[in-house]
Amino acid sequence: MSNPLVLIGIIFAGILLFFLIFFYFLPFGLWISAQFAGVRISLIQLAFMRIRKVPPGIIVKAMTIATKAGLNVLRDDLEAHYLAGGRVLPVINALISADKANIDLDFKTATAIDLAGRDVFEAVQLSVNPKVINTPPVAAVAKDGIQLIAKARVTVRANIRRLVGGAGEDTIIARIGEGVVSSIGSAVSHKEVLENPDRISKTVLSRSLDAGTAFEILSIDIADIDVGKNIGAQLQIDQAEADKNIAQAKAEERRAMAIALEQEMKAAAQEARAKVIEAEAEIPKAMADAFRSGNLGVMDYYKMQNIKSDTGMREAIGKPDSTKAAGKDSK
Repeated sequence: MSNPLVLIGIIFAGILLFFLIFFYFLPFGLWISAQFAGVRISLIQLAFMRIRKVPPGIIVKAMTIATKAGLNVLRDDLEAHYLAGGRVLPVINALISADKANIDLDFKTATAIDLAGRDVFEAVQLSVNPKVINTPPVAAVAKDGIQLIAKARVTVRANIRRLVGGAGEDTIIARIGEGVVSSIGSAVSHKEVLENPDRISKTVLSRSLDAGTAFEILSIDIADIDVGKNIGAQLQIDQAEADKNIAQAKAEERRAMAIALEQEMKAAAQEARAKVIEAEAEIPKAMADAFRSGNLGVMDYYKMQNIKSDTGMREAIGKPDSTKAAGKDSK
């Protein structure tokens, strides 16, 4: 008796499995929903989606939303975008938002933006509602040497046509900073910038800084300008300090050279004195040799001593008396 029951259970399980597989590849419920929504799609096409590993629910939902919004989107395009790794529903939402805002955006451009990694729906919203970017403080120095620190607010909106391959916010901020530095640096005095901060905005806007970016700059407003350091005075102080150090180094060099020359001259004088003493030491020897050889007699020696004495006396007479000079000074 158990064998027929087991057989019936196997048959029932087989029938159940068959219907599950059948309804999985032929989703009647999804097909009926699509028909009521006005989406023309057949059961065979839904079955082929299952085979191609494309979820029919996403495609049918996207086609339903597009149909209700009055957009004509092909099923093959949606499947191709899904298989390429794109997000189907955000693209449809972006197309609907662009259509309502009268923005020229076709399906091909929207899918290209989505595949490029950008949020196409957010881009459309940014085209409708511009975004304000606050730049970090930018420091620049005017020609009079005074540093100014400026903050800018940039109002931008997305440029749909340049979203693919266009630069992002970082490029906009960098270009704005470059423009602010150039504008302040060209000012003769920092007072001119403080009196007319709008000259920075006009100068920066005239340079088309949004070229090659995914945004369009609508306005640039200078939010705040602060006076920083006196860079010119600081540079002059540093230059004067450097000149002073150079002058001190040169003076020290000259002093060292003078000391070395003085030491050299003292050494030369000492050497000369040593040679004189050495020469004077040879005189007695020469006189002794002269006495021994007979070239010098005793009378000649006495005459030479008398001559020396007379010379010394004449030198003493020729010099002023220190005692008399002192007495005259005291009187």
